[in-house]
Amino acid sequence: MVKRKVLIMGAAGRDFHNFNTFFRDNEEYEVVAFTATQIPDIDGRKYPTELAGSLYPDGIPIYDEKDLPELIKKFDIDLVVFAYSDVPYNYVMDKGSIVNAAGADFMFLGPKATQIKSTKPVISICAIRTGCGKSQTTRRVSDILKSKGFKLAAIRHPMPYGDLRKQIAERFATYDDLDKYECTIEEREEYEPHIDRGTIVYAGVDYEKIIRQAEQEADIILWDGGNNDFSFYKSDLHIVVVDPLRPNHEMTYYPGEVNFRSADVIVINKIDSARPEDIETVRHNIEKANPNAIVVDAASPITVEDPSVIKGKRVLVIEDGPTLTHGGMKIGAGYVAARKFGAAEIIDPKPYAVGTIADTYKKYPDTGIILPAMGYSEQQIKDLEKTIENVPCDAVIIGTPIDLKRVAKIDKPSTRVRYELDEIGKPDLEDVINDFLSKKNLK
Repeated sequence: MVKRKVLIMGAAGRDFHNFNTFFRDNEEYEVVAFTATQIPDIDGRKYPTELAGSLYPDGIPIYDEKDLPELIKKFDIDLVVFAYSDVPYNYVMDKGSIVNAAGADFMFLGPKATQIKSTKPVISICAIRTGCGKSQTTRRVSDILKSKGFKLAAIRHPMPYGDLRKQIAERFATYDDLDKYECTIEEREEYEPHIDRGTIVYAGVDYEKIIRQAEQEADIILWDGGNNDFSFYKSDLHIVVVDPLRPNHEMTYYPGEVNFRSADVIVINKIDSARPEDIETVRHNIEKANPNAIVVDAASPITVEDPSVIKGKRVLVIEDGPTLTHGGMKIGAGYVAARKFGAAEIIDPKPYAVGTIADTYKKYPDTGIILPAMGYSEQQIKDLEKTIENVPCDAVIIGTPIDLKRVAKIDKPSTRVRYELDEIGKPDLEDVINDFLSKKNLK
C-alpha cells in the first residue's frame, strides 16, 4: 500500500488535534509536515516524537505557511488538510486554490472524525467569531452549574506556543500554575477567570489524555472553545454565541457556520449595543439555518474599577489581542468604557508602537485606535510595555479579561474594565441548564 503524503495547515491548535485523532496511528497516510500561521514564532519547531507516535520516530517539522506551494512540490504532497479557524470563506478558498494549483487535494476534517467521546456530560460553549462574548457566556454557565453543586472542569481550546513536550496535558488550579507553564498573555486571559471562580482548567496538546484526567475530578465538562472552532469533544449541549455587531458573519466564516448550524442554543449577545436591523439579520439567519435552536438574548454590560481615571483624560485603550487581530474587531470593552465615562480623547498607539507590536499593526492594518495586548513571548511583552510607555496619554484603560498589570509594567494611571453576560427575557441560560440537567437526570 502506498501511503498518501499529507501536509496539515494550522496555527498550533486544531492542526495538532486533527493529527492526534485521525492521522497519528493511521498507516494509510504519512504526515510529512505542518505549516503555521496567525500566531507569531510558532513555525520552525517540530511536532515531537512524544506526541507524534511510533510512526514518526523523528517527529514532524513545522514550516511557515508562506512556503506552502514550495512545500507541496518539494515533498510531493498528495493531500493538504486545512486546520485552523476564524477565517472568511474567500480566504479559505484562496488557500484551496493555491493547494489545487500545486497539484494536491484540499480537505477539511469534521466532527465525526475528530471529536472525542467523554464518559461525563459535556457542555460546549463556542462562537461564530473571536470576540463574540464566549468567555463571559462560559463564566455564566459555570456559575449556574456551581450554584447547583456540580464539580466542573473547564477544558480550553489549545494554545501550545512553547515547548510542546511540556504542554501535552496542562492543569491550572492557581496563578502559580500559570507561571509554572510560562503562560502567554492570551493563555492567561482565558484561564484566570476560571481560576478566580475556583474552576480547574485543562489545556495542552493531547486532548484524549486531557479529557481522561479531567473526568477524574469533574461531574460535568465545560468545553471552552477558541476562535470560532467547533468542539474537540462530542457535546451533550452545544451553546454558540453570535455577534450582531458583525451581522452575517455567522454565515460567512469558517468554521463559525459549522457551530451556527449545529448549535442547540444560540446566544445573541450585545443586543444593547447592536443596531435593531442587524439583530434582525441574525434572527433571520437563525430561522434559515438552524430554526430548531433555542435562542437566548443577552448583553455584556461593562463596569469600571475607577471611572475617575477616564473622565476628561487622554487615554490609551488596551484590548484582547486576538479579538482585534484575526478577530477583526476595531473596538472592545475598553473603547466602550472610554466613550461611556467621558474620556477627552483616545490616543492612537500606532505611531508609538515598537518591535513586534509594530509588526502586528503591519500584519493587521485595519486594527482601530486600540492597542492589542499581544504577549506571545517575553520580547513581545517588552515591546508592549515600551509601546505603552511611548504613548503620550494621561491614563490607560485595560479592557483585557485579565489584570494586565500582573504580567506587564504599566507606570501610568490605569483602570480595568470588566464585563459579564446579562440575559434579557426568557428563555435564559438557567432555563437551558435546568432543562439539560433534567433530561440527563443529573442532580
